[in-house]
Amino acid sequence: MPVPFLAELNPFDFSWLADPEAWIALLTLTIMEIVLGIDNIVFISILVDKVPETARPRARFLGLGFAMITRILLLLSISWVMQLKEPWFTVIGREISGKDFILIAGGLFLLYKSTKEIHHKIEGDPEGDIERAGRGSSLTGILIQIAVLDLVFSLDSVITAVGMAEHISVMILAVMISVGFMMIFAGSVSSFISKHPTVKMLALSFLMLIGTALVGEGLHFHIPKGYVYFAMAFSIFVEMLNIRASKKKKAAAAGS
Repeated sequence: MPVPFLAELNPFDFSWLADPEAWIALLTLTIMEIVLGIDNIVFISILVDKVPETARPRARFLGLGFAMITRILLLLSISWVMQLKEPWFTVIGREISGKDFILIAGGLFLLYKSTKEIHHKIEGDPEGDIERAGRGSSLTGILIQIAVLDLVFSLDSVITAVGMAEHISVMILAVMISVGFMMIFAGSVSSFISKHPTVKMLALSFLMLIGTALVGEGLHFHIPKGYVYFAMAFSIFVEMLNIRASKKKKAAAAGS
């Protein structure tokens, strides 16, 4: 099979620096990666509690480092498959290539995971299984569990990146920035999400939107990314207004 896509799959290609849309994608994707990475912070925090207190900062740092490496490796592998343009099979008269297959499978995965997480947020406790899995005090054992969890919980983040950006270097840079941000501000970010659970629910809704767009694109129904960006930006703006209004309401109630 010819491999012309190898030239396109270049993590050191920064030709997008002059493209405003790529910068918007980088900013949006970085924010999404940070919000979607909150689960990793929560799960890692639960597991890290099982090791001695003096080892927790190191375990947390290594855990997030594993998350970054896992996501970059997944990005490279998934992006390679997405460069496969030759048809694999035909469904309802539509030729499905390797790229189309990843888009459809990834979109369905995002729809499934976001729906499941929303259900857990409303009906159940998603941290229960992770907490039970974290029993033990061995730092090595905890790091192995974190590495496995990183692989599982990085899928939505990676597929979101593939669905939102066109350049592999943009995706990798967004992952590195987001993980670096989480390493520095893990405590503050977790506290913000805990105080404002609607922000996490909003991110899960974004996953459903992106998942739908990926399935549509995989079936050759192109949805301009600008529409998705606008919907996300508008939703975030409205949520910030809601948070501000809620703070003012609580302050007024406390003062009365």
